[in-house]
Parts: sequence; structure tokens; C-alpha cells
Amino acid sequence: MTTTDRTVPSSEPVSPPVQEPIDVPVDGDSVPPVPSAAPVSSPTAVTERDARKVAEAARETEWHKPSFGKELFLGRLRLDLIDPWPQPDPAYEAKGQVFLEKLAEFCRTSIDNAVIERDAHIPDEVITGLAGLGAFGMKIDEAYGGLGLSNLDYCRALMLVGSANASVSAMLSAHQSIGVPQPLKLFGTKEQKEKFLPRLAAGEISAFLLTEPDEGSDPARLTTSAVPDDNGDYVLNGVKLWATNGTVASLLVVMARVPKSDGHRGGITAFVVESDTEGITVERRNGFLGLRGLENSVTRFHNVRVPKQNVIGAEGQGLKIALTTLNTGRLSLPANCVGAAKWCLNVAREWASARVQWGRPVGQHEAVAQKIAFIAATTYGLESMLDLCCLLADDDRNDIRIEAALIKLFGSEKAWLLADELIQIRGGRGYETAESLRARGERPLPVEQLLRDLRINRIFEGSTEIMHLLIAREAVDQHLAVAGDIIDPEAKLGRKAKAGARAGAFYARWLPTLAVGGGQVPGGYGGYGPLAKHIRFVERSARKLARSTFYGMSRWQAKLEKKQTFLGRIVDIGAELYAIACAVVYAQTLKTDDPANAAQYEELADLFCTQARRRVDRLLHDLWFNDDAENYDAAMRVLDGRYRAFEADLVDPAGA
Repeated sequence: MTTTDRTVPSSEPVSPPVQEPIDVPVDGDSVPPVPSAAPVSSPTAVTERDARKVAEAARETEWHKPSFGKELFLGRLRLDLIDPWPQPDPAYEAKGQVFLEKLAEFCRTSIDNAVIERDAHIPDEVITGLAGLGAFGMKIDEAYGGLGLSNLDYCRALMLVGSANASVSAMLSAHQSIGVPQPLKLFGTKEQKEKFLPRLAAGEISAFLLTEPDEGSDPARLTTSAVPDDNGDYVLNGVKLWATNGTVASLLVVMARVPKSDGHRGGITAFVVESDTEGITVERRNGFLGLRGLENSVTRFHNVRVPKQNVIGAEGQGLKIALTTLNTGRLSLPANCVGAAKWCLNVAREWASARVQWGRPVGQHEAVAQKIAFIAATTYGLESMLDLCCLLADDDRNDIRIEAALIKLFGSEKAWLLADELIQIRGGRGYETAESLRARGERPLPVEQLLRDLRINRIFEGSTEIMHLLIAREAVDQHLAVAGDIIDPEAKLGRKAKAGARAGAFYARWLPTLAVGGGQVPGGYGGYGPLAKHIRFVERSARKLARSTFYGMSRWQAKLEKKQTFLGRIVDIGAELYAIACAVVYAQTLKTDDPANAAQYEELADLFCTQARRRVDRLLHDLWFNDDAENYDAAMRVLDGRYRAFEADLVDPAGA
């Protein structure tokens, strides 16, 4: 059976704020070189400008639908895009509920986290059982044998499975979010869908193969080749690294570079490849800090023949297909983060209430109480963001590329902090393994496993550093559209003159809108009751964020792409403001949907917004008052070896 490849991405930042490849991997040189027979080009000649052009070409350049996130970064609070809260289709909701109930029972009775963690393997009966439920076809349309679930129910399913074991959830989400099903759903031909989707819905696993030993966050360095033969088919050669589900997948999405030639546009292209094709070798199963049940491979292609009918989309569209797929595919990762956050809240509440030290439950000591409040508030905020993104994706009236990226970034960072705080609350029992706790006769809570499993979320499907640049690129898209030629060194004088005229007209209209707004009116947004003050804060801060972005562009111009820490703060502010807006509107919606608990939701929303506002204030301050330049200079001295003497008197555990 096959699963989708969820390659482990890398934290190496791309110089320009451009979109990242789907699975940005961690750098490493442990993979053997591509055999000399493989007709691949050397990546050493790739320049920074080459890399930028490849990444820019993969972007979706048009905005055909409104975007709350895009408007927010432009200083406009478009609450009408999220309030009223989108409502799920009743038919989908009923179908999803039936499936979720069956899945919950299966998770309780058939997924043994301790066994998977001990054996570093998902048992065959778990995969067979999930296939019988239809879990491998959650996102595949019913016409092809799938369940056709909504994005909301799909994410709820992953959250549920992840609470039983994170590796199983990662297998399912990699298979459906970035593996064969989603690219074919969006870009596949009718023949491709009929040929492959029923197999995948029935339980075959798919994988996604992009990352290579020398290609992490920079797709321009991709060397796996797909050379057309005389019949119009393709011959693949190369090595792929960190292919999630790669050891068990029967169908692969492989990204390979087609050389440009007569009749061939060339470029990075997506192929569906049968894993049992002659010439494919799974050279090893990789092991990681967490997700020990993950089937992740190093896969080699040696003269592998792929029929031309297996090209997804067209030649040269591979990265665009991958990034478009991630607009909704990226939601699976924060779904697991929300599930982890809820688990943290449950364990923290129970332990901090029962454990007594110094004459009081530990949760009543202020230092611990602060952590519990942070866990509770952040869990609420994460769920509000995820639910909104899923519903927006289902209703398909908005462009959610920024919103989905924000929840991936925000969710992976915050879930890691929550797990770390939970370990601190549990103390030694948080650091101790579940197996050791069980052996001592205590409740075997796998808290340390949670921390290990969550750590990868800050790396794959776009590391935090890459996500900052990806979102920043989208955030300044309007500015580059009207004024980009002014700072483009390759633009000729005529283009610069036209850009100057466009920019003058745009900024003459836009800048005055950033001076005043509804957030300055004392009773503004009164319909949100006690939470209105937080919406007013979002409105004021969005305008301040837009002014800061404009000032940064004016100050640094083309050099802004190098100010990655500044851009990261801009994005983090936007994420916090988006989260506050979601939290408030979610609380208003839940008043109607669940009136019995309305007060609790309002309290959690207020708590989350209060904490988020303090973070926003710090970030706004740090935009202009920081040590970024000094820290960069110091890092360059470190890289030059100036402080190597300070590294002495150590034993290298790797034996180098």
C-alpha cells in the first residue's frame, strides 16, 4: 500500500520572499550521489536570481477571489469576508458525522500508540482497518470511490487520528494532502482520475517526492531529470530524499526537470509514477526524532520509464501544481496541532488539579497558572483559525492561500510552545517516557513523545523561516504589482516610468485610508459586545502594520528581501491579528450554535485576544527597535571562524 510523501523540509531561508517548495527538507549529506548514468545538471551554477525566478514562476499571480488575509496586510479589516461565519453544508455535515463516529471507535480500539512508538512501525492491520473505513479516500470524490468529505470533516478526522498516534495521522494526511489524490483532483485528466483515484480510495498509499540531497528550500537546485524518449515518454534519473510514505507507497508524485528542447517546454514537471516500475529502488527507511512510525524513504530512480499520459498538468507546471495543492493541503498540519493543543489542555488541567505541592494544587501556584492560561487561550485561538480556514475552503468563495499559510505557521509554532509548557507543568513525569511511567505503575502519558512528534511541524511543508518569506511575498504583492518595476534592476527606463505613474495613482488613493478608521471610534464594532475592543484593536493595528510595511519598502526598496527578520515580524503581526479576528467572530457564532456554553467561549476569546494583543505590541515595537544588524554581523563572524577557539575541549559524538 502507498502513502503520500511528506518530505521533511528545511529551515534554510530563501533570500527573496518567495514561495517555497512543498516539502522543504532539512539539509543533509547522508545520501549517496546520483549515479553517473543519470543525465542531470549540476546545481552549483544556480544563482540567487535563478532561484528567485523559479520560485516566482511557481506562484499564483492572480487574485480571482477576495482574501481576508490580503486585505488585512493592506490595512483593511474586511469582516464581511468572515462574518457571518461560513456554515457547513448540512448534507456534508451529516455524512461526515457518521464517518467520524466510526473512526473514533476504530481509534479507541485498534490504534495502539505504545506499540507503534515501540516498534517504529504502523501495523498492517491498522492500515487495512483504515482502508476499510474509507480513510484513504476522505478527500477523493464519491464518483471515484472516495468519501468526498468536506475540508472541515477531513481535518477533524486527522485531529482524531492524531490524538491516537501522530504517525498514523501524518501517513493519512501526506497521502491525501500532497500525494496523488489532491493534485489529480485539481489538475488531473479524466483518464488519470479514473485510473488512479479508485485505487487510492480503496487503500493504496501515495507519496510525494520533491526534496533531494542538494535541494531543500531552493527548487532551482532540483536535479532529478525526466528526459523525453523517441516515443514521447520520459526516462527519470535521480535521488529523492525524505519521501513520507515512500517505503510503502504504490503510487508516487515525482517532481523532475524536463530539459527544454524542440516540442518540449521543459521545466520542473509533476509525474504519477508506479512504485514497482523497473529502476526504482527504496534505498533506506529514514528515522527521526519523532513520528517514529513514519515510513519515510530515500528513493533512487535509474532509467525509470514513465508514460507521457502520467504527466500531471503540463511540462513546467510542477511547482505551481504543488503550491496550488497546498492552499488547502496545508490545513492538515494545523489540524494535528489543534488536536495536540486540546490534549495538552486536558492533561494540564487534570494534573495541575490533582498534584499537590507546598500545600496547594500546583495549578494554583501563579507560575503554573500562567502556563495553563496560555494553553487554554491558545487552544481556543488555534481552533477558531482552523475552523474558519476549513469553512472558507469548503465554501470556495474566498482565496485562502494567505490564511492557510498563516494557520500553518501560527499552529506549528504555538503547538510546540504548548507541548513544552506541558512538560514543564508535569515536571519529571513530562520528561519521562510513557513506557517508563507504565513500568513504575503510573499513568503512561506520552508527553515527551508529543513534543518530539510536534517538532517536525515547524520544518516540513514549509519551515517557519520559509513560511515567513512566502507570506511576506503575498503580503506585498499589491505593492510589487504597482511599483515593482521601480526597484527592478532589469527594468528599462520606460517600464520604470510607467510603474512610477501607477504607484503615484495607487498610493494617492491608498495612503490616506491608513490615517483613520473604525478602530478609533470609542463605540465602534459594538455588535461584538465585550469583545468589540479587540476588533477595534485589529482595525487600528492593521493600518499600522500596512504603514510599517510601506515604510520598510520605501526605506530599503530592493534590499527589503534581505530583511528577513523584519519581514518575519510583519507576518507574525498579521498572524496574530488574523487570529484575534477569528477568535472574536468564532465566539459570536458559538453563542448561537452552543448557547449553553456561550459564556465560556466569550471568556476564552477575551483571554486569547488579550494575550495576542500584548504579543502584537511587542512585535510592532521590535520592527524598529532591535539588534538585527548587530546579530547578523556577529553571525558572519561566527561563520568566518573568528570564535572557533571557543568551540574547543569537546568530544564530537559523531566521531568527525
